[in-house]
Amino acid sequence: MHLRRSKTFHLHGNVPVRLHRPDAISACRRQLIGFVILPVFVLLAVQASAGQATTLIGLDQAIDMALAHNHAMQATRTMIFQNQAQEITANLRPNPVLGGDAQFIPIFSPSDFSSDDLDLAQQFDLGISYLFERGHKRQSRLQAARDQTAVTRAQVTDAERTLAFNVGQQFVSVLLAESTLAFALQDLKSFQSTVDISAAQFKAGAISEGDYLKIQLQLLQFQTDVSSARLAKAQALVGLRQFLGYDAVPANFDVIGDLAYEQLKANLEDLQAKALKQRPDFQAALLGVTAAQSQIRLAKANGKVDVNGTFDFTHTAGQNTASIFASFELPIFNRNQGEIARTGYALTQAQESQLAASDAVLSDVGNAYEAIKSNDEIVQLYTSGYLKQAQDSRDISEYAYKRGAASLLDFLDAERTYRASQLAYRQALASYMTALEQMKQAVGTRNLP
Repeated sequence: MHLRRSKTFHLHGNVPVRLHRPDAISACRRQLIGFVILPVFVLLAVQASAGQATTLIGLDQAIDMALAHNHAMQATRTMIFQNQAQEITANLRPNPVLGGDAQFIPIFSPSDFSSDDLDLAQQFDLGISYLFERGHKRQSRLQAARDQTAVTRAQVTDAERTLAFNVGQQFVSVLLAESTLAFALQDLKSFQSTVDISAAQFKAGAISEGDYLKIQLQLLQFQTDVSSARLAKAQALVGLRQFLGYDAVPANFDVIGDLAYEQLKANLEDLQAKALKQRPDFQAALLGVTAAQSQIRLAKANGKVDVNGTFDFTHTAGQNTASIFASFELPIFNRNQGEIARTGYALTQAQESQLAASDAVLSDVGNAYEAIKSNDEIVQLYTSGYLKQAQDSRDISEYAYKRGAASLLDFLDAERTYRASQLAYRQALASYMTALEQMKQAVGTRNLP
């Protein structure tokens, strides 16, 4: 009888591992590989999950990101720099003009070319001229350009106000879709337990096959609601990402926040007064009146006659002389009267636009205020008892149906009423939050009084 030799190794303290040749060596290798490779795989899995972590952003952060990364907004801001470049152009002075001539050159008599002929028989002129602007044209051009830049800057701020509202409105849409999805998943899970109980009752003969099939068909509605809610949330996030800029957030980003009720305490008059001070489009209309007045001054300045002065140096027949000339238009026909008249009408247009902007501000605030009041009443109706009544009715019907004390139709009707009430309540909250965003846009500030 032959006994196979074996060896015992101790790994990590007193844990014996008995190895037998030749299988013992390969088993030891497998254990050693497991000790080394398994922690590596765990570490890689942790790093991968950390790398795929969802980026969460709040409403204020979303607005800041949109203002910083939205490409349409960045394109609009370039209008300010374009106007500032026009200020440089408006402030430029006319360039001097350098002129010269040579006369009586014997091109067709080459034999006459000599230093004496150049000095005594030919004439050379060298002169410089400059246009002297009168009527403070340059200062008027610069002021008109600066006033237009101020209007453009206010218009860009108004575009930022609109972008902030669009982001806020879309953010509320994401919150609504997220809340609807959470409710749909919760409702599906709850109804799934009802289906399971009904299946047991059907097997036990407690309910008919028709009632069991109706419950299974009703489950399809819950599953469809979940799919629709997932699609709505995905589309809402895509719409929000478009405002933020696709490069600003990763594809798997999500939002932080809930559908919440926040009561507006300010009255209509205070909100309208604040809007007239804050709204950038109304400020742009005010600045437009100033810009129109600058255009009138520029038109009158352009009607002033400019003087063109020239200094010439002349060499003729061995003599050097200097000449000074001055020329200017005679303002008999063109005194820029057409442009002066046009800018006068443009000022009237700007003044009327200012009044129209004021009316628009007051109307926007009034409409937003009424929308908040209406949605506030709807939210209060749901929270005053209708939500609890729908919940209690559904719970009672479910309890009674599971114990055979209520019909299937009563239970399904209570379930539909409960689901419709919950969805309508969430929609009412979203409408109220959207109305608040409209009020912030109408007033022109994110901080309402």
